[in-house]
Amino acid sequence: MGVTCVSQMPVAEGKSVQQTVELLTRKLEMLGAEKQGTFCVDCETYHTAASTLGSQGQAGKLMYVMHNSEYPLSCFALFENGPCLVADTNFDVLMVKLKGFFQSAKASKIETRGTRYQYCDFLVKVGTVTMGPSARGISVEVEYGPCVVASDCWSLLLEFLQSFLGSHTPGAPAVFGNRHDAVYSPADTMVQYMELFNKIRKQQQIVDTIWCLMRELITGWCWSMSGLWF
Repeated sequence: MGVTCVSQMPVAEGKSVQQTVELLTRKLEMLGAEKQGTFCVDCETYHTAASTLGSQGQAGKLMYVMHNSEYPLSCFALFENGPCLVADTNFDVLMVKLKGFFQSAKASKIETRGTRYQYCDFLVKVGTVTMGPSARGISVEVEYGPCVVASDCWSLLLEFLQSFLGSHTPGAPAVFGNRHDAVYSPADTMVQYMELFNKIRKQQQIVDTIWCLMRELITGWCWSMSGLWF
């Protein structure tokens, strides 16, 4: 594999998630990109079991177990502010046996699915990010195949990203700075997806909080108005 940049594409004004995805893929096809199948990246969050925590109010840690269809025989376990463990797919079975130490967070499953496109030396994946049955955002992954050192090809990646993302072109991923001259690895891509998924989760939490406040305000207004009517 080459060097990869993963980013979030905001939903176009007045459009749905699916309509924005169609606009992006249409731009890629107009550039001459060709469809090369589909892809999926998923993530499930685990937290430290309460029984393993000390009695001094010790905070639990999070672990993200992820899969990528590009690496069907591998499973990635990313620890919060820690290393990335690459294991085979039997790791999922191991997590079931470790339920006394790590427990799956409720409704934590998040994934992105979409179409792969090949354009010259670039592999592009545009996906719809979902939590449960609902679409929550759009992911864009661009890989430059001939290079394995991020600092040697970021300018090329940036130029290509600008060609179809325009003003929404992202900056260099944080993982590039951490591994300036190191050989890029699949784990670096998974770190970027973990950061993207966490960002979308937080955005959804803000939306949910706003809706709860609005419901409370509307309910209070209705009760006050009902007092005036009677």
